[in-house]
Amino acid sequence: MKIALMDSGIGLLAAAAAVRRLAPGTDLVLSSDPDGMPWGPRDTADLTERSLAVAAAAAAHRPDALIVACNTATVHTLPALRARFEPDLPVIGTVPAIKPAAAGGGPIAIWATPATTGSPYQRGLIEEFADGVDVTEVPCPGLADAVQWADEAAIDRTIAAAAALTPPEVRAVVLGCTHYELVAERIRAAVQRADRPPLVLHGSAGAVAAQTLRRIGEVPGARPAAGGGHGGVRVLLSGREAPLPPAALAYAEGRLLASASPALKG
Repeated sequence: MKIALMDSGIGLLAAAAAVRRLAPGTDLVLSSDPDGMPWGPRDTADLTERSLAVAAAAAAHRPDALIVACNTATVHTLPALRARFEPDLPVIGTVPAIKPAAAGGGPIAIWATPATTGSPYQRGLIEEFADGVDVTEVPCPGLADAVQWADEAAIDRTIAAAAALTPPEVRAVVLGCTHYELVAERIRAAVQRADRPPLVLHGSAGAVAAQTLRRIGEVPGARPAAGGGHGGVRVLLSGREAPLPPAALAYAEGRLLASASPALKG
């Protein structure tokens, strides 16, 4: 079994690690676009062109499914990706976990990129899944870039700025960008108040990984079938084969993939 993931950068590590935990023998193809990032400021036509190119590079390695491990790409390019690659290649998007966060009651905060915060897409999810719940949308300028380059000072600074915009009574935070899941515990430490119940963080990686396995007829957490994969990893950077970027190794998810996974051959 082989699953491909695509993103502008290393935000795909969270979903890739989730797939690895649920189905350890799965081969992974990690396709990102360091030449074109960040994707957030790009218009839809430009983003669609880059997204299709990154997906095509992954699809050339004949995966069983493709995860769009990027909120921005899911919002703007998922229909184009599905039109190009389905039904031969199932394409699974990433949606902020607003529904489960709201199900726990409020108040909640949604941390997202400035382009996503306040967007019709996010507002639509709030109206559909969090009607009647106290929701604060928190823009996080620079946080995804800081995570992408493992810039420790910038990560601390941007998390602190977003935490300052998060009301103290918030009980749950939705991580509305896949990059944010790589620094989830640092976000928890910044937002958690000593006089409040434990803060709940809602990412998308685990749910997307499980949905992908179900989509291709696999049972999440089941023992992999014989010959179903070797747990290898192939990394594509704007279509070029390469090792995992050094910044990926700053995060537990990147180290998991690097330490447990031989490179795919052929």
